Amino acid sequence: MQPSNFFSSDQKKMIGQAIRDAELDTSGEIRVHIERSCKGDVLDRGAYLFEKLGMHKTAKRNGVLFYLAIDNHRFAILGDAGINAVTPDDFWDNIKDKMQEEFREDRFTEGLEQGIRMAGAQLKVHFPYQDDDINELPDDISFGDQQEEK
Repeated sequence: MQPSNFFSSDQKKMIGQAIRDAELDTSGEIRVHIERSCKGDVLDRGAYLFEKLGMHKTAKRNGVLFYLAIDNHRFAILGDAGINAVTPDDFWDNIKDKMQEEFREDRFTEGLEQGIRMAGAQLKVHFPYQDDDINELPDDISFGDQQEEK
């Protein structure tokens, strides 16, 4: 299955809406990237994509990437340096655990939505929305196959 067909059109809209809702009250930026497989370490691949997607270029270094490799049933959540400096050590683990509960039941849309909303709630605490905030990154899901090597 191609990554772009993993979610239905309605599910993609729901995930996009979760991103927009989560970003309403924060200057933080959230992206979702889905590809077929991850050949190496999922965190390494996520970090590579984080940079490739330009997520490290936000003004406050407060980007979050939700990365899924659908054929491997693996995923990672990566936050930029600004977020990791102010959140608890287990912050990403708590979100990952909640998402994994949904994923085990094949509720991938719901798992992503829940993780995105949890991240947004924490981002709101540490990076509240300011009047001059702009949306620095696209809210749509990005898709790809691991054609290129790191």
